[in-house]
Amino acid sequence: MHPILIYSPGDRLSLAELGAARLDGHVVEIGDAYLPADTVETPEARALSLGAVIPPGGALCGPTAAWVHGAGDQPPARHHVCRADAAAARLRPGARTVTHEAALEPDQVIRLAGIPVASIEVVATTLAFASHRDAESAHWLRALVEVFPALAALTRDTIRARSRAPGKRAAVELLERLIDQEVVTR
Repeated sequence: MHPILIYSPGDRLSLAELGAARLDGHVVEIGDAYLPADTVETPEARALSLGAVIPPGGALCGPTAAWVHGAGDQPPARHHVCRADAAAARLRPGARTVTHEAALEPDQVIRLAGIPVASIEVVATTLAFASHRDAESAHWLRALVEVFPALAALTRDTIRARSRAPGKRAAVELLERLIDQEVVTR
């Protein structure tokens, strides 16, 4: 997807002009931007729509990265970002962002249309570990597994292979329930 297809308010068109174009059916909302109505909403388009919220040295992660990968219809209300690598400077939180201090390894970051995003495996693992203390993480993990059913078993096996980690038991139990639900629905 080419960045020219993403219309961010104030870039080429004002928010009022984009609102009028949306009412006329020419564009649709996607994340924090707009996309021509006849364009397919892809992970690349979703990533591009959030490019402005990523601070320098950051990457989309957590629920936001799950949405970029295809989970859910709407992005989370607050976007999650983390450092794209350990050498990146500490991220400053924004009004609509949640910053995470954890730094991703280079092999854990993919680029979608040039936008750094945590890989789907990292997102699923992170959401699984956070799910016991955060209902939003559990919701986004379920939505991600709906799109990628095999991800639940892969993530469960990855977590089981770790020797000790906070939330490991709860994460494995949630993933087991998601796997069982998938088997029942087939």
